[in-house]
Amino acid sequence: MSNPLDTLWYTRCPVPTGLGIAVQQGWLEQAFSAQSTAIRSLRESNDEAVRESHFDHTLQNSVRHGGNIPALWARADGRDTRVLGLSWADETQRILVLPDSDIKTVRDLKGRRFGLPLWRKAQIDFARAQALRGLENALRLDGLHVHDVTLFDYEIGVSQSARPAEQLGGAHVFSGGHAQNPELLGLLRREVDAIFLKGAHAAQVAQQFGLRTVIDTGAHPDPLIRANNGTPRTLTVDANLLDQHFGAAVTIVEQVLRAEGWAQQHPDDTRRFLARETNSSEFFVAKAYGEDAHLKLRTDLSAHSIAGLQDFADFLHRWQFLPAAVDVRGWIDARPLQAALAQRQQAA
Repeated sequence: MSNPLDTLWYTRCPVPTGLGIAVQQGWLEQAFSAQSTAIRSLRESNDEAVRESHFDHTLQNSVRHGGNIPALWARADGRDTRVLGLSWADETQRILVLPDSDIKTVRDLKGRRFGLPLWRKAQIDFARAQALRGLENALRLDGLHVHDVTLFDYEIGVSQSARPAEQLGGAHVFSGGHAQNPELLGLLRREVDAIFLKGAHAAQVAQQFGLRTVIDTGAHPDPLIRANNGTPRTLTVDANLLDQHFGAAVTIVEQVLRAEGWAQQHPDDTRRFLARETNSSEFFVAKAYGEDAHLKLRTDLSAHSIAGLQDFADFLHRWQFLPAAVDVRGWIDARPLQAALAQRQQAA
């Protein structure tokens, strides 16, 4: 069934995604204007409950492309959503220490203080979860466990959706008006010995403060060590959109694939778009995602991405970030991707 859709809500994280490029290019809006469908940005809404749907996926007729932790949490908490595609764009995932630290290797972390964010008012504390994942995977490579370090919490007492996204010069800032990384301040004050940061932000603050990288799990050859909140990223919709407006779901996937195909042919332009998406510079985009970042934007349902997401989902459940286990394969609906690929093949 594919009924007319009045409004499509979209949201994406400040990370590399095909949806983000499709939005920046105006392609998503163009594709849906032909169907008389209005396009609205969920994270720019003045209604906090609407903005919070970025994390809990409660808003009907919405699409989300970004970090997988909120999507997994919403699924585990009973939201009727479906995965339309997975995009695996490797990024830097760093355990960072001060430049004069005596911590040289992962083994040196044993018995040391590790700073973690703790969002008290978050439905799902994705920042804490991704940091614990990076820490656990790094320690595991050296035969250590999380209980071998001392965890030091930095509490954040506001909602992650406290304020709408700010827009300036085509870039969006999803700060919510509060400090994003109090654990970084703790490291600089020498309250803790090490922290975890990822992506362009990690590359930027490491250079800005001369921080040293003990290990970058995002560069490890084993994909399960690299699997984290951003690897792979989930393209999800609510079941109502899929059931009642199937054609809209196909259009979404078509525009994501179109943006990714364009990116592969336009490396410099893509780097500029990703700098806007990540609120960073082209230099740190290349540092965080590689000079071949334009080739990494590829949404599919590969076995490698499904396995990585399942392994990470199991980690989140084991650490009690999820209220229930998630069966990733049972969460996927491949029909819109198959339809979009078939239409692209016919048009070729």
